[in-house]
Amino acid sequence: MSTISVPPQLLLERILTLEIVRVTERAAVSAARLRGHGNEKAADQAAVDAMRRELNKIPIKGTVVIGEGERDEAPMLFIGEKVGAEFGPEVDIAVDPLEGTTLCAKSMPGSIATMAMAEGGTLLNAPDVYMQKTAVGPVHAKNVIETDAPPAENIRRLARAKDVHPSAITALILDRPRHADIINAVRSTGAAVRLITDGDVAGVIHTADPENTGVDIYIGTGGAPEGVLAASALRCIGGQMQCRLILDTDEKRERAAKMGVTDPSMIYGIEDMVKGDCLFAATGVTDGSLLSGVKFRKHTIETETVVMRSVTGTVRYIKAEHRQLEKFHLD
Repeated sequence: MSTISVPPQLLLERILTLEIVRVTERAAVSAARLRGHGNEKAADQAAVDAMRRELNKIPIKGTVVIGEGERDEAPMLFIGEKVGAEFGPEVDIAVDPLEGTTLCAKSMPGSIATMAMAEGGTLLNAPDVYMQKTAVGPVHAKNVIETDAPPAENIRRLARAKDVHPSAITALILDRPRHADIINAVRSTGAAVRLITDGDVAGVIHTADPENTGVDIYIGTGGAPEGVLAASALRCIGGQMQCRLILDTDEKRERAAKMGVTDPSMIYGIEDMVKGDCLFAATGVTDGSLLSGVKFRKHTIETETVVMRSVTGTVRYIKAEHRQLEKFHLD
């Protein structure tokens, strides 16, 4: 009988795939207890506590590079915080313990708990500023999109690459007043616009599976930390993404420079934001088109998680029934 042979340097990475699933599951379940309670901060804090507790059990020497904020703003999972069991590989960690805090507080669709893990020193240390983002899923042509191109031009280029009319394209855009011109420009081509109220990590990931999500392109500005998390997912499943930090004040430029950003106007591709191999996981908190939300049954808790690994391109959807409920530290 043949046995699976894995090089030692990759062995832990295979194991970590399931470990990060446990991390996002714990965060999602803790946040889901507060779905619909109207308290964004409490739901976010519950997810943060659960995520940190679980991260500290994993055999890694982890550094949080995308977290809940700078050290003076966030008591836990702040940028630069060391997590893990302090033995094992050195890794960079990006977390969004509760993406769509408002969605969770209002029990609306699309809230997720998400994180990414990459080789140490390979994730972009993005300051907590806005970022221009344009993303598409796996299309054969290279350089289909350009952040500096007008939105209508990107729609037409994508339509040509897919060999369809622009009217067959759907763009996903955050519903914000600042996006009014982009929305009008996209609609002027004949393309459709799907608006979301929150959750642009999940939004970008939608582009990777247009057959099922109906989303071809993501356009707009959103948080830079969420941009790096989304880039981690696209690194695993394929896609194209271009981003630029919006550093429109001296204070933001100073903050970015402290985090190692030398060129304020640089356009970042996926490989600039995630240089090495990475793992990405997300667990549904509320039901959404990407993942089902947490379900509390009489004797079990059910979760749905997607986990991806860039080195193999494997994407796993894990539906779990949890019977040992003590592990969630619920009251």
